[in-house]
Amino acid sequence: MILEPQKRISEKALTVWRFSAFIKVAISWILAAVVIFFLHRFHVPLWIIVLLIAVELIFTYFSIYLIPSLKWRRWRYDVREEEIELQEGIFIVKRTIIPMIRVQHVDTVQGPLLRKYQLASVIVNTAATAHEIPALEESEAEELRRFISNLARVADEDV
Repeated sequence: MILEPQKRISEKALTVWRFSAFIKVAISWILAAVVIFFLHRFHVPLWIIVLLIAVELIFTYFSIYLIPSLKWRRWRYDVREEEIELQEGIFIVKRTIIPMIRVQHVDTVQGPLLRKYQLASVIVNTAATAHEIPALEESEAEELRRFISNLARVADEDV
């Protein structure tokens, strides 16, 4: 039995992801309205317009409700002395282990939407890539950044 990481990101991430999806869906509906206008203007069969609206409704449901919920339910992480373990994905679950010895530096980032909900993301940088732990409470993100930074410093001294 494989144990998955235990720590979860903030439940406020759902609100942030849903709001972000809402903006994308609103743009999609505007584009669909323009397409529907021209389809109607050029006397395209009604079933095509109905099909387009149905696709938009399904896209709206998936984008705003289903995908953020599945994404939040799957997102987990653990920080141990030797490694950082991340788990993410909706249909394909990706598990990543970052050896502490590979960590070069750790950042916290906070855009306007995350700031509004007092959230921040932690970015763990290695020589090869950067890994993000999204949407943590601000205090938790800062504490985690310091904790990982201290563990990475100890790991570098062991080399």
